[in-house]
Amino acid sequence: MNVLMLSPGFPDEMPRFTEGLAAAGARVIGVGEQPESILPPRARRAMDIYVQVRSLWDTVAVIREVRGRRLRIDRVECLWEPGVMLAAELREALGVAGMSVAHSRLFRDKEAMKQRLDRHGIRTPHHRRAASETEIRRAAGELGYPLILKPIAGAGSADTHRLDDAADLERVLPLVRHVSELSVEEFIDGEEFTFDTICAGGKILYHNVAWYRPRPLIGRTVEWISPQTVGLRDPDTPEVAAGARMGREVLRALDFETGFTHMEWFLKDDGEAVFGEIACRPPGARSVELMNFCGDFSAYHAWAEAVCTGRVGRGAERRYNSAVIFKRARGDGRIRRIAGLERLIARYRREIVCVDLLPVGAPRRNWKQTLISDGYVIVRHPELQATLEIADRIGTDLQLFAE
Repeated sequence: MNVLMLSPGFPDEMPRFTEGLAAAGARVIGVGEQPESILPPRARRAMDIYVQVRSLWDTVAVIREVRGRRLRIDRVECLWEPGVMLAAELREALGVAGMSVAHSRLFRDKEAMKQRLDRHGIRTPHHRRAASETEIRRAAGELGYPLILKPIAGAGSADTHRLDDAADLERVLPLVRHVSELSVEEFIDGEEFTFDTICAGGKILYHNVAWYRPRPLIGRTVEWISPQTVGLRDPDTPEVAAGARMGREVLRALDFETGFTHMEWFLKDDGEAVFGEIACRPPGARSVELMNFCGDFSAYHAWAEAVCTGRVGRGAERRYNSAVIFKRARGDGRIRRIAGLERLIARYRREIVCVDLLPVGAPRRNWKQTLISDGYVIVRHPELQATLEIADRIGTDLQLFAE
């Protein structure tokens, strides 16, 4: 099977997915902007052919370049959110099976997505599409406060704002003028979880539930917080069963066939599950690594097997809960000191499975632009409560200082 992989070297997880395709027996044709010489070695080794293009966002030029190579292509894959629509355009231009432009748009356009799910009776936040300040104000008046304002085609929680009253709305409007279309939504008060899947032929071959602590809107707006994502050992536990059921209904309603999906949903205090959004790609921010650490397997290779063969050869034996804790340095400038790490490693030597922090001397990152911030620690433990206690201890006792 010849698989065209868009952006095989970026973001960080893409070389591992590219490697997975090669391991599954695919002949990998990479398409990206970077010179092949600077791609990560893992990606270079996995590819049979690499096509460098001037810009991945010039769809016409990319299609022309790929067509000009006269390569037989059986599948077109992209696991990076900005390239999802380009992959669909390529499929249609090359006559390759897979998600069409119209189908892919359901996973990019949050309003169209929710309208489809509304028609299938799936609980979504009450919502409106808005393309101007007048339309945003009108939607706010119709829905009432509190509200969430976020991009129609966004990813993660970038440019997402909670509005508690009209004064909040007027304060936020100048901050979102660069966004062409926004979704104005009912604010759902509850814990936020994911439902992630690897599918083939419409069948779920692997599924995962993760828990955001705290919910992303808080974690991305309060600097001193060390946000966590917790991968649950048991994704079918009764506490999250309503969300898992809804996730399966969402996939059926959206006619999803083959690949990775990442859904976010809310669990209210009364037990009601409410849909958030879904993307036809894996989660970011090291969440795929959490899946791997939960089950001692490779979700990268499992996805590739599903794409290439329609099955997953080795399932995940989920023996652990896992958690990633993202750290933000105190102060500005360069990292000057890391405190508490040695003590934590001595205490939790068996439970800490990954440490990836910026080294002393490195410039501090802008925490508002990247969830990974100044690095992270991943832990795991068979018991959920123990996992949470260790994660919280790392959140409080590990500190990075910049100046």
